Order: sequence, then C-alpha cells, then structure tokens
Amino acid sequence: MRIIAVGILFLCFSIFSSLSSTVSNDKVPPRFPSSVIRPEQLSLATKRGTKLYKARYFTQILDHFNFNPKSYQTFQHRYLINDTYWSGPEKNSPIFVYTGNEGDIEWFAQNTGFMFDVAPYFKALLVFIEHRFYGKSIPFGGDKDIAYSNASTLGYLTSTQALADYATLIIDLKKNLTADDSPVVVFGGSYGGMLATWFRLKYPHIVIGALASSAPILNFENITSPYSFNNIITQDFRSESENCYKVIKGSWEQIEDTGSRSGGLELLRKSFRICKNYIDADALESWLTTAFVYTAMTDYPTPSNFLNPLPAYPVKQMCKSIDDPTTGNDSFAKLYGAANVYYNHTGTTTCFNLAYSPPNWITTEFGGHVSIIIYISQSQTSIPLRY
Repeated sequence: MRIIAVGILFLCFSIFSSLSSTVSNDKVPPRFPSSVIRPEQLSLATKRGTKLYKARYFTQILDHFNFNPKSYQTFQHRYLINDTYWSGPEKNSPIFVYTGNEGDIEWFAQNTGFMFDVAPYFKALLVFIEHRFYGKSIPFGGDKDIAYSNASTLGYLTSTQALADYATLIIDLKKNLTADDSPVVVFGGSYGGMLATWFRLKYPHIVIGALASSAPILNFENITSPYSFNNIITQDFRSESENCYKVIKGSWEQIEDTGSRSGGLELLRKSFRICKNYIDADALESWLTTAFVYTAMTDYPTPSNFLNPLPAYPVKQMCKSIDDPTTGNDSFAKLYGAANVYYNHTGTTTCFNLAYSPPNWITTEFGGHVSIIIYISQSQTSIPLRY
C-alpha cells in the first residue's frame, strides 16, 4: 500500500470547470501541477471589460490555537473579491466563498465558473480565499525558503489552521462591509471541497451551507477502499476501449524490460521524444502515470486549460491514439500518442523533459501535504500506475 498525499485527489472537479509534467528523478506521487498557462496569462476580462476579481490582503495570525510568542506573528493573506452582482448588505444579499486549495488562488478563481454563473441569480458577493503557504499567502515574511524549510515552519501548514484563517477573514470582511446579516455559503472542489465541508461542520455559526465537488471526505484508511481511486482511473479508460486498457496495463513491463537492455534507454528516449538531459525507465513510467491520472481527473466534455490545455473528452482522445491502427503493434508509439494528448495538445512541444519539477508545491519530509494522508493501493485488475 502506498501513502499518497491529498494532492492526487483532484478527481473530476467537473461542477466548476464544466460550467465556466512532470516528475523529478525520485518516484513521487502525482502532484497538483503548476499549470502550463499561468494565472496572469489568462484572460481576466468579462464581457463588460472588467476584471473577474480584485486582489485584497488581510493581516492573518500565524497560529490560531497556541499562545507562544511566535504564534502572534502575522502574514499577508490574499483573497480575491468580485462585487459585480452583489446587492449589498442592505438587502442581506449572500456571500459565496471559495475555500482555497493547495495552489495559487487565481488558478481556482479562473476555473470555477459555477460560482460566477449562479452569483447573478442570488445577487451574491464572490470571495476566493487563498490557502496559507500557497500563492502569495506565505508566512514568515513571504519568504518561501524560510516557510518551506523544515517541520518547525511547515508545522503551521495544516487544514485546521487554514479553516481558522477562513473563519477569521470572513468575520472581519463581513464586519468591514457592514454585512453581519448576509448569509455565507462556502464552495470547494477536491481538497477545497473537503475544507468547505469541514468548515460547515466546525463553524456552523459562520456559514449556512457548503457545496463540495469531488471532495474525498471519506477517503481515509478503514473507511474507503484504498483501491477505489485507481479503480476509477482504470474504469475511465476501460470504458472507452478494452484494447486501450490492455495496452496501458501491459506497458510498464515493456518499458522496464526495454530500459534494462543495452541501448534500451536510448530507444525509450526516441520513442517518447524525451529531451536529452535525462532519461530513466521509472521516471518515464511516472511521467505517463501523471498523464493518465490527470487526464482522467479532467475528462471534461469541453476543451479546458485547468491543468494543461486539453481537448474535449481527453480520455476518449487518448484511447483513440492507442487504438490507432496505423501504429500496428508498436505499444510505445501508441503510448506516445496518448501522452501527447495531455502534454502537447497545442503541438508546440518538441521534446519532453522528465527532470522538470513543477514549482509551487510543498512536499514535506514527513510525507504529507497540508497534514492529510490518503491511502491508495493497486488492485490486480487496475492499471498499475507508478506514483
């Protein structure tokens, strides 16, 4: 059984995006990747030519639960706000709050169309709060080198502290807006959905409801089968094509056998168009795993840019490449075509860099992200994904 951090569980996220690469040398679990398209590169304009949001900062306390001198340190906590549709406190119009995930909050705001779709109907204020230690909400003077340096600083990166951050910010924001009677509803997807759910449970006096999309709130040991995640990924591909499933399932052994032979690594490099700086069979398997897992997670019916630029129904497109009769029995050509759907849909990449490690992701020495550990295992019939 492998211990996988919550970062892998951005499964579907479909409510939000439908309505609106990479590994290091080590074997690591798929991470919440840094998008190919950065937030500042995305169009922030609405039909009126105004921005989707304005960035604001709140002076946040480092530690909500202890009374040590260090606990009273503060940091600048970023949140995004859109009052375009809000009828104001006079009418007790609601406030919709997105509980930020482990990433730059602009990324989520730009891919959470559902909230923007329903805000005009409810005449709601939209607020997106960034998670501590991510984006621009970095404690210890905004210095990531210090904030991420060791367990004594990363000890403040917990879901409990994050929920207290959100509670403190919401209360202060309502006070400043003279909106004490405006009801608050929280929204979130995946880990953010877990936070939204827990927020409603822990702070029912602050929020009246929570909408959680693809939130694995029960995906913990002895509650949910550790095989469930990989089985879902497997079923996504198997439902498109039995041959697609079999090619992927049998590919790891072929890659390992080829990599162990003389000249095999060079063959793998050429077959998958890997850049010349680094090639390794294990890294190649992890690279392919990332493509399969994240494509299944973002298998939307419309084109999207959430993780990488992808076509509509990308799993179908991957299996179409694998089932392409022109590739004959060349499994590597089939897998290369599938990987291209995720890594090179734009057609601009000339080679793939296995040694590239995405920024803005915190991997702690004690193996967790945001203090949450998820257990994931392989079943005999699932695709043997390499984490």
